Amino acid sequence: MDELAVPTRARLREHLVETRIAGDVATSRENNLDHYRSLANRDPYHLFGLTLSDGWAYRDVLALMAKSAGVVADPGHREGQDTIDPDRTIDALEAMGERIGTVLASGNAHLLFATGHPTGLLTVHLALARFAVRHGATLLSPAEGWTYTGGGFGRTRRLRYLDGVAMLDDRGGFVHTHDPAPMEAMIARLDGRRPDLVIADHGWAGAAGEAGLPTVGFADSNDPALFVGEAEGKIGAVVPLDDNVLPRYYDLLTAYLVSWVTRAM
Repeated sequence: MDELAVPTRARLREHLVETRIAGDVATSRENNLDHYRSLANRDPYHLFGLTLSDGWAYRDVLALMAKSAGVVADPGHREGQDTIDPDRTIDALEAMGERIGTVLASGNAHLLFATGHPTGLLTVHLALARFAVRHGATLLSPAEGWTYTGGGFGRTRRLRYLDGVAMLDDRGGFVHTHDPAPMEAMIARLDGRRPDLVIADHGWAGAAGEAGLPTVGFADSNDPALFVGEAEGKIGAVVPLDDNVLPRYYDLLTAYLVSWVTRAM
């Protein structure tokens, strides 16, 4: 990402709505509610590697998502448009920025980055990773080259890093994944070098939080697991947003986030 002027909160809010990162998002109400039911039923695909305490019934998940992400709270609204509250997105960006900045302030932070969104959120992770390195952080890269078969129609997938950001490679292309298994493999191969913070999404963030690693993450309105993990204290901050818009649309969001990291250092 090129250096951009840091937007005001009002300008960022406007941009989030214009680009549908927040506001009236592309994810349908039907899709959101289907995923909330799946999480309430403890479907492993939607758990993102987290184990949940008792009590997270469908209505509880919906109520949490209304509070944390700003989806429509009315359980009678079952189809059509759903929303992410841009103010909740910005509040969470500020909280995430403060956590990252506090860790970087030591001058010798060890960070772990990972994304299941190489066509969307990767641009945010790369900008944060490069910023962290410029400010003295060490980016960990455990289990590089690890392979497994799962979630890819029986094909072997490989763990690779791009500028310190972990992703899954499938025959030469980075792929979308919810799977917590790659992060679990990374954690098993840390060799005692515990990260001071994990910045991730999907199962990468869920598995890290479940393992007790300090973790912050990004999540869409149809991915409730990380928000439940945040409510249970396993994830430090979760930013609600559409996680797969055009990569350039995230530039202002990233500039705003980096500004909050900087002020916390």
